[in-house]
Amino acid sequence: MSPAPTSEDDPGRVVLLTTSHRVAPGLLSWPAWQALHAADRVLCADGAHPQLPYLREAGISVEEAAPTAEEIVDACAGGRTVVVVATGEGEPALTDGLARLAGTGRVHMPDLELLPASYDLPGARLLDLVQVMDRIRAECPWSSRQTHKGLAKYGIEEAYELVEAIEEGDRDELREELGDVLLQVVFHARIAEEHPEEPFSVDDVAGGIVAKLIHRHPHVFGEETADTPEDVKAHWLRTKAEEKRRSSVTEGVPLGQPALALAAKLASRVRTAGLEVPLPAGEGVGYELLVLAARAEAAGVDPEAALRAAARAYREAIRNAEAGPAEA
Repeated sequence: MSPAPTSEDDPGRVVLLTTSHRVAPGLLSWPAWQALHAADRVLCADGAHPQLPYLREAGISVEEAAPTAEEIVDACAGGRTVVVVATGEGEPALTDGLARLAGTGRVHMPDLELLPASYDLPGARLLDLVQVMDRIRAECPWSSRQTHKGLAKYGIEEAYELVEAIEEGDRDELREELGDVLLQVVFHARIAEEHPEEPFSVDDVAGGIVAKLIHRHPHVFGEETADTPEDVKAHWLRTKAEEKRRSSVTEGVPLGQPALALAAKLASRVRTAGLEVPLPAGEGVGYELLVLAARAEAAGVDPEAALRAAARAYREAIRNAEAGPAEA
C-alpha cells in the first residue's frame, strides 16, 4: 500500500496575474485580490509596474524579481502558491520555460493558472489611439505642425476611400478605412486642445455626440416608442429641429459636398418639411441633373452612389477595351 501523499509532495501552484493598462490601476477583480492575499509569495519583474503601489497599499508584499522556471518550481514545492504579476508583454520567458520543463516529463510541475485581474471594456483600444496621437503630436515634425485647415483635405479623401471600401465589399479594406477616418477625428480633437481661448478634447467630442444620440433616441432612452424606421426618423427630425431652431430647411446642408448629393439633400429637406417648391426651370445639363437627383431621392435612391456604380461599370468597360479581344 502506497503511503499517503504529504504536503512536501504537493508541487504547489503558479498564478500568472494579467492586468490591462487601459483600466485604472488597483481596479482588480475579486478573484485576483483573493489570490494575492492568499499567496505565499508575490513576484513582479517590473519595479515600475503601475499596479505595485496599489498592491502594497492593500498590504500585499511584492518582491521585485524575474525568476526562472526552475526557481518558480522550487518556490512552489511543498504546496505553496506563487503569484506572478505579469508585465505588459506578459511573461513569455517564464511560460516557455515552464512548458519546456513540463515537456521533459522529469519534473513534478506545479499547477499553472492564468488569472485575468482586469479586463478591457469595449472601446478600450481607443485609449491607446489617444495616447499614440498625443505622442505623435508632440514629437513628429510633420504632425506637430498640422492645423485643422491643413488636414481638411485628408478628411475628405478618407471619407471617399471609406465609401469605396463599403461599395466594393472588401471587409479588410473597410476596417482599415474606418481606422483612417477615426484618426482624422482624434487628430483634429488633439489639435483643438491647443486652442488658446476655446480648447476642447476628444472627450468633449465624444461627450457631445453621446448627449446628442441620447436626446435624439427618446424611444431607446426615454418614454417614447418607435415601432418602425419611419417612427425613428420622425423622432430624429423632431428633436433635431428643436435643437437647431433653424430659420430654413436648407441650414446645415453643406454646399461643398458633391453636387448630386447636394441636390438630393435639398430635395430631401423639402419633401420632409412638406413644402411645395417646384424645381427651377432652366436650360442645360445642370438642370437636367437636378431633376434626376430629385427623382432619385423621392424613389429612395442615392444618386451619388448610383452614379458611382455606373462609373465603375464604365471603368471596367474601358479596361476591357484597352485589353483588347480575349484570345481564343
